[in-house]
Amino acid sequence: MKLKIAVLPGDGIGPEISEQGVAVISAVCEKFGHQVDYEYALCGAAAIDAVGDPFPEETFQKCMAADAVFFSSVGDPKYDNDPTAKVRPEQGLLAMRKKLGLFANIRPVETFECLIHKSPLKDELVRGADFICIRELTGGMYFGEKYQDDEKAYDTNAYTRPEIERILKVAYEYAMRRRKHLTVVDKANVLASSRLWRQVAKEMAVKYPEVVTDYMFVDNAAMRMIQDPKFFDVMVTENTFGDILTDEGSCITGSMGLLPSASTGEHTPVFEPIHGSWPQAKGLNIANPLAQILSAAMLFEYFGLKEEGALIRRAVNASLDAHVRTPEIQIEGGTHYGTKEVGAWIVEYIKQS
Repeated sequence: MKLKIAVLPGDGIGPEISEQGVAVISAVCEKFGHQVDYEYALCGAAAIDAVGDPFPEETFQKCMAADAVFFSSVGDPKYDNDPTAKVRPEQGLLAMRKKLGLFANIRPVETFECLIHKSPLKDELVRGADFICIRELTGGMYFGEKYQDDEKAYDTNAYTRPEIERILKVAYEYAMRRRKHLTVVDKANVLASSRLWRQVAKEMAVKYPEVVTDYMFVDNAAMRMIQDPKFFDVMVTENTFGDILTDEGSCITGSMGLLPSASTGEHTPVFEPIHGSWPQAKGLNIANPLAQILSAAMLFEYFGLKEEGALIRRAVNASLDAHVRTPEIQIEGGTHYGTKEVGAWIVEYIKQS
């Protein structure tokens, strides 16, 4: 197979973890006889600094011409700490999602047996937890009408029936392939937009009689994720709620550095870790590359290359079992491994398999 991948390293630790992810993709392609070509492009603060635009037209065209986008992170403190800034790195991420029509964000949450002790939750709660959060990605408050002055500000949480129907369809399709249990998360007791979500979901549920559909307010869902994460199979929700809940999911695995994601929709799919740019760690060789590497597994699986994705997952599990880990998940007294060392170990495992 021939793959053309647009690589967007972005900001902060992005270039460091991107390098390891690309090395893993190359190793897998070499092993299985695939051809891969990379096109690098700017996004986020790096793009603002270079051309004044967080998602330049050139980057957009490279993404459109690619089979997949391999993205890392955006964000920089000089923009975070300036509430008056008109152009921000995160606008590049939102623009990419909107322009590529990436309305479905797929975020798996699963535990690693050897890292259960790293979760702040009790072992018996998280052991065996395995669910997927389907987050609507191009609607809601992030893209609705906005206003701000010195006295007043608002963000509009707008959704249309077609937007809700298409994301629910994705969620039901995932539920059908898994344990046939879908939880629709909303705030229908307060928000009009959520009431439309629930109305549409109830109408669609009858089309999937094999799937058990339940409905949960977002505050209850946030609590249930901590109290009983094994309850969930597939969770679907709107943009803002999904952003918050999936970050909460990192508490189940014990580290945000372990969670990959895929964003799919109308054009080129994007594969990325769920975490941010962690600018404080830039250049220190301490960032965990595993979420980026697991995003590469999702990339191969998206194209039906299940064996390739499975090899990456085995390599990641083997590195964890061998205690080849970055500091935040290393065992007490364990050998220090940096971003580069973890990536190199996984690449060598793939080559030797």
